[in-house]
Amino acid sequence: MRTILVTGSAGFIGFHLSRRLLADGWKVIGLDNISPYYDPELKEGRLTILKASNHFHEARIDLTDREAVFQLFADQRPERIIHLAAQPGVRYSLEAPQAYIDANVTGFLTVLEAARNFPVDHLVFASTSSVFGLDSAMPLSPHRGGNHPVSLYAATKKANEAMAHTYAHLFRIPLTGLRFFTVYGPWTRPDMALFKFTKAIIEEKPIDIYNHGDMIRDFTYVDDIVEGIVRIADRPAAPDEAFDPASPDPASSSAPYRIYNIGNSEPVKLLDYVDAIEEAVGKKAERRYLPMQPGDMLATFADVGDLIEATGFKPKTSVREGVRAFVDWYRDYYKA
Repeated sequence: MRTILVTGSAGFIGFHLSRRLLADGWKVIGLDNISPYYDPELKEGRLTILKASNHFHEARIDLTDREAVFQLFADQRPERIIHLAAQPGVRYSLEAPQAYIDANVTGFLTVLEAARNFPVDHLVFASTSSVFGLDSAMPLSPHRGGNHPVSLYAATKKANEAMAHTYAHLFRIPLTGLRFFTVYGPWTRPDMALFKFTKAIIEEKPIDIYNHGDMIRDFTYVDDIVEGIVRIADRPAAPDEAFDPASPDPASSSAPYRIYNIGNSEPVKLLDYVDAIEEAVGKKAERRYLPMQPGDMLATFADVGDLIEATGFKPKTSVREGVRAFVDWYRDYYKA
């Protein structure tokens, strides 16, 4: 049985990914520090499901604890790493910037150093569509960079991409970054719009809609994200033989390094998303329209051509289908 390390295994995407990997026959080492950023009971609920498998090993470790992480690698010797652990949230990065440096920069350095000292066949790490920031040329392409982030959260993820390239170049570690586009689905985080809107509508409370609803998002269902991760993970990054240092492509390198987008590639207006939630809940929302929030992007739309070319896979779950699945889960989990 092959062994894989998933960091952030008690998180939203990490839980879904770990469950998929267990079903695929992997031994999963799930590393998570159960951060109190949101309800730890939700994370414990996810872990309860994962720990029902004899092939899941929980490691309750903070990635800033380098000694504990290195000991875990020495004991378990994972063959592959999927690094999802991070301090999430655009708006919270305005309130607690140090948390993002600690978790997203220092924590990622620990993972890179562990991969350097305990070689793996592939290290896949989560980036974000937020790195595109001020870029407004749609669809958003990894070949155009993403050099103007507008939140510290996005800046730390962009730093991760740069750090990864350095380690791929210096130590020839195969490293692939995946820019996720607005992931949603069952077990999502309570600070995400889908969770907040569903809860408020069921409880007949108003919902806050920023920029007066004039935003577009490439909402991507979590199962599609997981499928993309699994397929990319099986294709370790390799040097690009066509890489031209006189005109460098940000998505590839002479090092074993790649960047991909994973998105539905079918952007949806925010107000249409709200309509889908109302339809699934069976109630109309009381809407409060507010100005744009600092750090937000007006629109996201993923160019997934590279993902399709590399894996033959394109995310396809419709927003109405995905929102319905979340609302059904929410009603069942919270007895709402």
